Amino acid sequence: MTLNIAIIGAGPAGYYTAEAALKQWGGTAKIDIIDRLPTPYGLIRAGVAPDHQSIKAVTKRYEGTSLGQNVRFIGNVMVGRDVSIEELLGLYDAVVLSVGAPHDRPLGIPGDDLPGVIGSGAFVSWYNGHPDYAGLQVPLSHHGVAIIGNGNVAIDCARILAKTTEELATSDIAQHAIHALESSAVRDIHIVGRRGPHQASFTTKEAGELGHLSRAQPLLRAGDLPPEEEDAGLEPGHRKMVTHLRGFAAAERSDKPVTIHFEFFRRPVAVEGDGKVERLIVETTRLEDGRAVGTGELHAIPCGLVIGCIGYRTSTLTGVPYSDALGRFPCDDAGRIYGGLYASGWARRGPSGTIGTNRPDGFSVIEAIVADGIAPKNGEGGTGLDALLRTRGVRSTSFADWQVIDAAEVTRARPGAPREKIVSVAEMLSLIG
Repeated sequence: MTLNIAIIGAGPAGYYTAEAALKQWGGTAKIDIIDRLPTPYGLIRAGVAPDHQSIKAVTKRYEGTSLGQNVRFIGNVMVGRDVSIEELLGLYDAVVLSVGAPHDRPLGIPGDDLPGVIGSGAFVSWYNGHPDYAGLQVPLSHHGVAIIGNGNVAIDCARILAKTTEELATSDIAQHAIHALESSAVRDIHIVGRRGPHQASFTTKEAGELGHLSRAQPLLRAGDLPPEEEDAGLEPGHRKMVTHLRGFAAAERSDKPVTIHFEFFRRPVAVEGDGKVERLIVETTRLEDGRAVGTGELHAIPCGLVIGCIGYRTSTLTGVPYSDALGRFPCDDAGRIYGGLYASGWARRGPSGTIGTNRPDGFSVIEAIVADGIAPKNGEGGTGLDALLRTRGVRSTSFADWQVIDAAEVTRARPGAPREKIVSVAEMLSLIG
């Protein structure tokens, strides 16, 4: 008998889980990768920075998985709306939730609901052409932007805001974002972090890129840097990143029109403005035993846009336990939620790591399914799902349908760009008939 496995989410975690299942069972398992969008690849398509095309090459690996005989991509199907978890558990022998963490954590400070406060997940999805965020209003008429967070996502957001359209010409940034950035008034981009350079989680590559932008200069206060001899205690990669920051601090002010200000030792305490964002209030901090402690000294950062890069939450699903404290499904280290239901990727461990970090996750959850003795139970698998969706009038998409959409996007590309993303689900579906 054939083992039927459903994987919910067609991003990196979903594809690595499918790859692990194929290595474990080969032709004796059928794997359906289900996604609510008509297109696969999740964060590779809508989360990776559009000017980092080399990272997106991993989709070729995922394509190979999708073209295998025992794997199907089923798009435009939303679990919880078109089909329930309970129904999937009845059809499949095991169900793995690889849905990521698409929702931004709120800032949790006064004024964080003002127009002009946007989470990084929404902002990144906007410039990447995610259908849910193509119509997002991103105010760029003020000279200032405050980006809260000291990780690579904060740098990605700053870099996209700082680059010229010529620098973005070879990217797959969405056309609506290009138009908005062309008329942007942003000249001061503030990257705000509670602690100092040694505690920042930027990687060397992302930090270094800021030193090579044609119209923007990164700056930081030399006094925010610890004594240079303390760098010796850092990991080599982190030490190299801090070296970039030291270079930014030592550089003379140029005549470039855009400045990226590293605001270390600044704790956001409020967003203020008359009906919209006008300033971010920050408190100066100091480190005590590695913790940022407020000093009571307040500063205002003038800005019309605040982007929060402070973490993400997994979507809730009817019938699946959820931890508000964790912002994800509660499960054990291997990804077990309850009988036959598992999680992998960010849905299992929270939003951490790189694209490749999801690969061992996929193998771990398949090992758990094996250890649990999950066996074929005469469920209908994909055949039953197809029949159920037909009765509900749900128009699902296949990997072949995605290839049609893909070809159309490549054909529409601007000169030098890899593709022009279609940002409307209705338009995608009309393309495939």
